[in-house]
Parts: sequence; C-alpha cells; structure tokens
Amino acid sequence: MRHSFAPLAMLLIVASGDVAAEELAGKKAAWFGVTYLDTSYEGEIRGPRADEQARVAMVEDYFTDELEAHGLELVDLSPVAEELARIVNPAECYGCDTRMAQELGVPYSIVAEVQKVSNLILSMNLQIRDAATGRQVRALAVDIRGNTDESWRRGARYVIERGIFTE
Repeated sequence: MRHSFAPLAMLLIVASGDVAAEELAGKKAAWFGVTYLDTSYEGEIRGPRADEQARVAMVEDYFTDELEAHGLELVDLSPVAEELARIVNPAECYGCDTRMAQELGVPYSIVAEVQKVSNLILSMNLQIRDAATGRQVRALAVDIRGNTDESWRRGARYVIERGIFTE
C-alpha cells in the first residue's frame, strides 16, 4: 500500500495559552517582526534568496494585520531602535525583547521566527510574552513542508488560528 503525504502538512510542535486570546484585545504590545534563520547548506553556499525574503515580508505583514485585527495595539519601536539594531534575533536574545517592551511601557512582547532546515522542512513560530515576567502567554510553533508562498501562508494562518487566537 502506498501512502501519500500532503506537501504542505503541518506538525504541531509547541502550543501554549496561559492568557485567553480575548484578554489581549485592547492591550499594547511591542511587535518585533519575523526573524528568518537559514540553517540549510543552500543559504551558506548561495546566500539569501529574494523569494524567501519576500516570503518573510509576506508573513510579517500577515501577522501584523492579524494581531491588529484581533485588537492588539502595536506600538512604535523607534524609542528602542538603536538597541534593536544590535540584535540579530529578538526571539533568542535572553529577554531583550521583554526588556525593550518594558522600556516602551507595554505589557507584551511579540516575536516570530521562520527557520529553514531545507527546501522541504521549515519551522515557523510566534510567541507573545509577558513583558514583566518574560513568561510565554500565547505561542505556537509548526513545521511546514515545502518552501513556497502557499506553504508559508498556510503555516502562518495555522499559527494564528490554532495557537494565538483560539482557546
């Protein structure tokens, strides 16, 4: 018997929801965007790809729109721009994201990553953290199959609908 696997299948890795999604509405947050991590040999050899950079922008725009549509007020990061410029990945900076959120006077920090392992395997995650404690309050990470606009869109939609704004 032959099995067929959908090329865009997603695998739930981590889900967290200590704060109800409804509690986020009307709150301010520091949104640090999407960090792209290419850990494939392709990136090492050939450097950044324009199509992947466009996908990062597409997913970041989608996340921004969805966060705002669900009632989060995303604040201007310009007061922390100098510090942010020195940081490679706000999602993995030993709490710098929550410290900057505190400096901005907001209760939440939001970070996201897309990691490319290969053209077949990518991982996408979004985390909302309590700025005062650093505790993750809403998050989801998924593996996506395929390095296409459609697979990235499906992964981003899954993160939002199944991990961030669902109970």
